[in-house]
Amino acid sequence: MDDVFAFIGNAFGEFIRFIVDGLTGFFANIGDAARSFMQGLSESLGIAPTLISLVVLVIGLWLLWKGVAALMRRAIVATLIWWLLGVTVLSWLIN
Repeated sequence: MDDVFAFIGNAFGEFIRFIVDGLTGFFANIGDAARSFMQGLSESLGIAPTLISLVVLVIGLWLLWKGVAALMRRAIVATLIWWLLGVTVLSWLIN
């Protein structure tokens, strides 16, 4: 009887270990992929691979997107203002 419960406990432990090892590998690979993406993005744009640079990049792209949204509303002056702001922020960032 003890052998049956030892076998069940061993199998359950192996299953948990398999799940934990798989998730650890998965999340380690996601971290490496994100790091490689940031490195490639920063090299192609000529920016420092920091969180601040990424935030400024997102803000600049958001401003350009607001310009596109204004263009869809046929607000030409607002489009030009949003695009000018977006290009200004991105030009501060990109060397």
